[in-house]
Amino acid sequence: MRIKAGLYQGQGMSDSIFTKIINREIPSEIIYEDDLCIAINDIHPQAPIHILIIPKKPLVNLAEVEESDKDLLGHLMLVISKLAHQQGIAEGFRVVVNNGRGGGQAVFHLHFRLMGGKSFSEQGM
Repeated sequence: MRIKAGLYQGQGMSDSIFTKIINREIPSEIIYEDDLCIAINDIHPQAPIHILIIPKKPLVNLAEVEESDKDLLGHLMLVISKLAHQQGIAEGFRVVVNNGRGGGQAVFHLHFRLMGGKSFSEQGM
């Protein structure tokens, strides 16, 4: 599935870096892909394993998802679990979603961060 000019099923969105990666306009280390999402290694990892799971549907952020997105969101959670097992971190990992500028979101295309390979504490959040 190619996202042309940031469009997915009639929804408009300006081209994000993730749209360009999905469209293979920008190279990236893709570690998982299916019809609904792509997973890449973060170029600025905050943990030994730091994977971005990105829906191909260009949702801006978690606060803007709709009821019709629930199957996609569930799918993304299953992909995160699958990747955690494949990476050997299923016993301890962190999943982070930044929402909006105030939440630290820098790329306005929803994405989940799967991080592991080190110990995390509650105080580090």
